[in-house]
Amino acid sequence: MMHLPNHWPYIAASYGLTLGCSLVLGVGAALRLRKSKARLAAVEGHARRRERSAS
Repeated sequence: MMHLPNHWPYIAASYGLTLGCSLVLGVGAALRLRKSKARLAAVEGHARRRERSAS
């Protein structure tokens, strides 16, 4: 009688890879958003200072 290999490790690995990739991409996006918000605040602050000094 031939014994077929168990397929559950492959299923667990695919779920693990999916969750891991989602986590990496989500954290990366959150960090880029935070950096972009800080840059935007700096640019807006610079523009406000230029407006005040011009008037």
